[in-house]
Amino acid sequence: MNTKNLVLMALLVGVGAALYVVTPGMVNGMKPDFMLTMMFIGILLFPTVKETFLLSLSTGVLSGLFTTFPAGLVPNIIDKAVTGFVFLAALIILKKLAGHFAVSAVLVGLGTILSGTVFLVVALFVFNANVGATFAMLFIGVVLPAVVFNVVAFAVIYPIVSKLVKRSKFNTAISQIS
Repeated sequence: MNTKNLVLMALLVGVGAALYVVTPGMVNGMKPDFMLTMMFIGILLFPTVKETFLLSLSTGVLSGLFTTFPAGLVPNIIDKAVTGFVFLAALIILKKLAGHFAVSAVLVGLGTILSGTVFLVVALFVFNANVGATFAMLFIGVVLPAVVFNVVAFAVIYPIVSKLVKRSKFNTAISQIS
């Protein structure tokens, strides 16, 4: 990993953390996770196991620290790790198509669904978080709107970041595609 890539990943995580903190909770303290969007953008830019591990760990810990969901630290770390590596595997499998914006946006949407599902399963069933809401209610009330928010945020942020990366001398997947 070189320093420029680490700095860009840190900036993405920082922007995600700022957006996550200012976003109000929706149902039982759950809120859309914009750190997830930044993690996906980072994995698209740096599709390696080391970078995915670093992004997943840092976004998971920060999401867990800032969460308003009861007992949300460990479920956040687990869900980001699972989602990050599944997203990376999907990118590797879809190597030829993953460079297309529409395919990446669909992967972000599917990744958000996976992340929300893993988070809810771990929080509700493993840690038995008593939130007074069912899995279905939280999935429909928070996860599905989060998919929309994350895909829209991705559609706005990714083109900006990719243009900046192309203009600079970052060694990313974007520079290798062009």
